[in-house]
Amino acid sequence: MKLFGKNHLIILAITFVILFLMNYIGNDAPDKLQRAVMTAFAGVVGLTIGLFILNKGKNDKNPPQDFD
Repeated sequence: MKLFGKNHLIILAITFVILFLMNYIGNDAPDKLQRAVMTAFAGVVGLTIGLFILNKGKNDKNPPQDFD
């Protein structure tokens, strides 16, 4: 999947909505909106970093010589 392509942005939006709703609906704290937004944003950032690491070695033409 291309980083910051159409599919990536759709998956990020779906991830944000799911994490936001899970944290907003199930929380009784007075600052539940801020917590839900921060948690959803952290999930999106983590997903982006994971996909960046995954795509980094995808087109590697020179793998290590003695990889076991």
